Amino acid sequence: MKFDGVRFQMRLLTIRAFCRLAAFDFRQLNRNFASLCESVRSSKVADRTVPTDITASICDAVNHACVWYPKRVRCLQRSVVTTRMLRSYGVPACMVVGAQKLPFKAHAWVEINGMAVNERADVQVIYSVWERC
Repeated sequence: MKFDGVRFQMRLLTIRAFCRLAAFDFRQLNRNFASLCESVRSSKVADRTVPTDITASICDAVNHACVWYPKRVRCLQRSVVTTRMLRSYGVPACMVVGAQKLPFKAHAWVEINGMAVNERADVQVIYSVWERC
């Protein structure tokens, strides 16, 4: 049996994402939105060389972890986890929270250099930005 390093790395990223989803649930028990945004803002971008295709790998890992997570993962939880994981690998990600007026809907997503990642292409047109973390 041959060792597949890429597949192993993807599994590790997925496990990390799953653990971060669980940590989010645990930590959010007594937090409000302001403290959540502050916790995302305080997560610094790691000072390291960004591996090739790490953005796509992390987004895929978070998506896979969401599938296996025992409860439905909402956009805010997914965005917090994705942003923090990307930053830990040196990617300058930003979590964005926005809303549309009619019908009222709020949504959170991740941007890198102003471009939405792991999200529908028109998200920035549909939602007005409330907060960037």
